[in-house]
Amino acid sequence: MINRTKYCVANFKMNKTVVETNNYISRLIKSLNLDIETYVSDIVICPPFTSLNIDSLIFETLSFYNVSIGSQNINSKESGAYTGEISAEMIRDIGAKYLILGHSERREYFKESDEEINEKLNTALSYNLIPILCLGENLEQRKNNQIEEILKNQLSKCLKSINSNLIIAYEPIWAIGTGKTCESLEANRICGLIRKWIGYEDVIIQYGGSVKSNNIDEIMSMSDIDGVLVGGASLDPTNFARIANYESIQ
Repeated sequence: MINRTKYCVANFKMNKTVVETNNYISRLIKSLNLDIETYVSDIVICPPFTSLNIDSLIFETLSFYNVSIGSQNINSKESGAYTGEISAEMIRDIGAKYLILGHSERREYFKESDEEINEKLNTALSYNLIPILCLGENLEQRKNNQIEEILKNQLSKCLKSINSNLIIAYEPIWAIGTGKTCESLEANRICGLIRKWIGYEDVIIQYGGSVKSNNIDEIMSMSDIDGVLVGGASLDPTNFARIANYESIQ
């Protein structure tokens, strides 16, 4: 059995100032069970762009405890006249290692296509960033039994000409921020299918969609789920610490 790394990723979305982010991280470190012998997951915090350049002392503390910083987006272009955009090089230069791409909110509100996401993935990988690619179906597609069709199509287009390893996050759109959670066995089934379609056992596949401290233990007991991408529940450091220190149900 392959022992895949478990990741807990906090997506702050458009929340928290620089000061709030630094305070959050300080409280998170105090709340975590940081016993290296029993620590169960790697942690990635993805704040807004303005909060990526965190205090140097706090950054050193994060590095010591294997807590990393990630971005919520990049532009596919390396540089140029793209007002308001952020490049992969800028993200890497500031110390971020991870990058969320293809989130449903980016797809819906900013009309990002699978082809555009593919371009961003290629750019991110060329700068040695680790992308977290989000996939998921909406409620209508699920009701119409189109789940596999939708996910296969997203994978095919987003991963075109990409052979590098990356993290996949299965986020059923109907479960994001709604309080509705995909049943653990169903989420596990879908994550297993994604792994089968990609074709290698060691690919890391997360679940996202109304992940909370009261359902994390069951979610992380599933064999094909390698971590979680957490939105609203990650904004409180004590709550997110409980999620990161989950206790897998045997």
